[in-house]
Amino acid sequence: MSAIILDGKLVAAAVKAEVAVGVKKLGRSPGLATVLVGEDPASQVYVRGKRRDAEEVGMVSIHHHLPASISQTEIETLIFSLNHDPAVDGILVQLPLPGDLDGESAVRAIDPSKDADGLHPFNLGLLVLDQPGPRPCTPSGVMRILSHYGISVAGAKTVVVGRSFLVGRPLALMLSSRGTDATVTVAHSRTRNLAEVTRQADIVVAAVGVPRMITAAHVKPGATVIDVGINRLDDDRLVGDVDFDGVEKVAAAITPVPGGVGPMTRAMLLVNTLNAASQRAGST
Repeated sequence: MSAIILDGKLVAAAVKAEVAVGVKKLGRSPGLATVLVGEDPASQVYVRGKRRDAEEVGMVSIHHHLPASISQTEIETLIFSLNHDPAVDGILVQLPLPGDLDGESAVRAIDPSKDADGLHPFNLGLLVLDQPGPRPCTPSGVMRILSHYGISVAGAKTVVVGRSFLVGRPLALMLSSRGTDATVTVAHSRTRNLAEVTRQADIVVAAVGVPRMITAAHVKPGATVIDVGINRLDDDRLVGDVDFDGVEKVAAAITPVPGGVGPMTRAMLLVNTLNAASQRAGST
């Protein structure tokens, strides 16, 4: 029997509908500022999608497109001005930045309360401490997919393949936090006998950045498989970190690529922005 397809587009649409209701209740349009540096085509597509999403739910898109020749100081000066702009509730710097520009430094320049991506070190610290704050969007999207489809996480053996600060590490913390209570193993591309490790899991999350690395041999029959990877092949096709065709025949549920976690990352950006706007409204 083929696996249930965990449709990220469907879940993202539900999240966006909830955000739109929240915006109406707020009584004003939250402002999402996007900062795009350079002319990378993929980054331009990503930012256009994020801006369109914001406008669809009633937010104001405040966009800054900067040349690749800009200096680090100029980028961070812009961010500081956005930090103090009352019309801006969330700030997103599209990463990676081109050339020698320092994306991590740019993220650190964002006011943590306006950190729409949830990647500021202060907010990652709140996550470590299991305290409220904006969460990284991709891990949040994974958690929402699991919740939407009623996939139980409490007590589940979960293996996250990938240890980046963007996805793997924060997701492991979210899965094992109080109230979620999964038992989590963090693995990576150099884990010895990786297939033996992942075959013990009720939930496998692939976020390693290697096309089709996770095969049917890595998956216990009946497991849930979440594919965070998105890789462009030489023939221009997009594939995940999971061999979808093979794993679909073994797993009970699986996310596709594209159309799985990707749409959720954008949706959770809106959630963070709305939450920031709501908190600002409550503090005034």
